[in-house]
Amino acid sequence: MATMLAAVTEQVGPPEVIKVREVPRPRVRDGWSLVRVRGFGLNRSELFTRQGHSPSVVFPRIQGIECVGEVVEATVGAPPVGTTVAAVMGEMGRAFDGGYAEYALLPNDLLIPIATELPWDVLAALPETYLTAFGSLQALAVTEGGTLLVRGGSSSVGMAALSLATGQNLRTIATT
Repeated sequence: MATMLAAVTEQVGPPEVIKVREVPRPRVRDGWSLVRVRGFGLNRSELFTRQGHSPSVVFPRIQGIECVGEVVEATVGAPPVGTTVAAVMGEMGRAFDGGYAEYALLPNDLLIPIATELPWDVLAALPETYLTAFGSLQALAVTEGGTLLVRGGSSSVGMAALSLATGQNLRTIATT
């Protein structure tokens, strides 16, 4: 049986409950594909999950609500093998194992193909941040020429919101 390394959160608790260990490499099944994880972000929600604030999560669990990597085994409806992808949220690291591993078995509908030459470490910092900012801008429905105030403009989500807003020809104001 093929194995991989993963950071496994053994139980609710302090950071010490996360252990790097060898686990079975996931096997593909219908509607899911295997991604070789090349990078992932760390998110506050994962801290809350580890602390026990996500009561539906069953431990042990490989956390990680986002990752970037390459499709290594694809099923029908997935991007082809070799495609660079990002995957974000959709119960990653909660209802099923997430990105804190060498490989992640992910639902095909979470895989976002990305054409990029960015290095993996840079790419890994973008998905959750930019999707959060994008969703916020969509919810606000600010129209072209409008003004956007971003409190926390020096945060990762704040900088992403400012970048996206500038691309939408919005006047931006930020605080830190």
